[in-house]
Amino acid sequence: MEFSATVILAGLILALLWLFSVKRRKYSLPPGPAPLPLLGNLPQIDKNAPFKSILKFSENYGPVMTLYMGRQRTVVLVGYDAVKEALVDQADDFTGRMPVPFLLKATKGYGLGISNGERWRQMRRFTLTTLRDFGMGRKGMEEWIQEVSEHLRAHIRTFKGKPFDPQFLLSSTVSNVICCLVFGECFAFEDKQFLHLLTIMSKMLRFNSSPLGQMYNIFPGSWSISWLPPNYFWLYKGGQRFYRKENPRAQRDTGPQLPRDYIDCFLIRINQKDNPSSEFNYDNLVSTVLNLFVAGTETTSSTLRYALTVLIKYPKIQEKMQQEIDTVMGKDRCPRMDDRKSLPFSDAVIHEVQRFLDIVPFSIPHYALNDISFKGYTIPKDTVIIPLLHSVLKEEKQWATPRFFNPQHFLDHNGNFKKNPAFMPFSAGKRACVGESLARMELFIFLVSLLQDFTFSCDGGPDSVDLEPEYSSFANLPRSHQVIATAR
Repeated sequence: MEFSATVILAGLILALLWLFSVKRRKYSLPPGPAPLPLLGNLPQIDKNAPFKSILKFSENYGPVMTLYMGRQRTVVLVGYDAVKEALVDQADDFTGRMPVPFLLKATKGYGLGISNGERWRQMRRFTLTTLRDFGMGRKGMEEWIQEVSEHLRAHIRTFKGKPFDPQFLLSSTVSNVICCLVFGECFAFEDKQFLHLLTIMSKMLRFNSSPLGQMYNIFPGSWSISWLPPNYFWLYKGGQRFYRKENPRAQRDTGPQLPRDYIDCFLIRINQKDNPSSEFNYDNLVSTVLNLFVAGTETTSSTLRYALTVLIKYPKIQEKMQQEIDTVMGKDRCPRMDDRKSLPFSDAVIHEVQRFLDIVPFSIPHYALNDISFKGYTIPKDTVIIPLLHSVLKEEKQWATPRFFNPQHFLDHNGNFKKNPAFMPFSAGKRACVGESLARMELFIFLVSLLQDFTFSCDGGPDSVDLEPEYSSFANLPRSHQVIATAR
């Protein structure tokens, strides 16, 4: 009896492996390691740092390969050449976004983040145009960031050189820039409801970055949901409740004739009844606003927090930045984006912080909305596509010392700033981050203004600082450190 059961089980496994191989031949899929039934290649992948396992696979299977995350067929693109060819050269084929189960359950597919087709086109076009109209990437936004920066520095002075955790202070600061664009107002750093929203967003990102969060996204709706204490997707709903409660203007039936912010513009479009295929409705409004908050708060504030950690780890780099800033600007005025060309070393450090942190190593997964021909292979419809940004930002062909923090990656032999096409922290192509220009402005103005006023250190000294990220399954988040800001 035991022998018969073993034979049946072995036959079932062989049959499933045969089915996988038939599919691979039928579609001319990219090569990849043989998957196990149901589990796919998951047992072969490091759950804490999966990108490391994938890079190892690419040594055998090349820059385009097929993996199975459970039963989900996934094509991974490794290295600058493959990622650029897909996202830029074949941009139209790779605009699809994976319906990430956690976000799909929370938003029902509304909003900008994981939508596709006409909904995505309308939401992206409107969001880019509206944010630009309200100053994103322009001088009006620059002045607002300068004002928020003054509030940040004033708050840091209240610590009087004592250690503090900068996480929520930086999150509040960055989030208030988004509040300006979306709500036309900002919140006090001590606002309890506002801090609650920031806590929700932080927990959401940490959950999605944890092995448990990845398990939920790989096996949605299965036994894994019972492991979510208590149904983590309600964190996103908590953000929606904050939005409705704290912003009654979102409840209006119509927007004003002279819109003051993103919400007013959206409400006007909701009430334009001339387009039957319009995606402008309340569900898309709420979800898109939450998308903007999550994407525009946690990534930029985490990068700023990591920048402070790097400067504490490398005090000579911090000192050199301060010398450059003092020489070019002094301490009596806020930095402007025009100053960036006169601060090449500072600009290089900021770029290297983004490269080295590698905050979203997998990008946000793409999705094949139709069969795609790519590099002689066929990527079938409904395949998840991962442009491995980690492999671009840490590729040896593109960077002199990819595993070390080195601002010289962005400086020529004369000390002038130089661009590198492999710098893709915001991804690339038609699904690149809509807030890229805003994030660049925030990182430059906030960090330069902080170094005008303060020198940063910690009780344990540079050797106590760990630059390895805390989570690596989705986002690389900086470890928490108490910092000391000494007035200059």
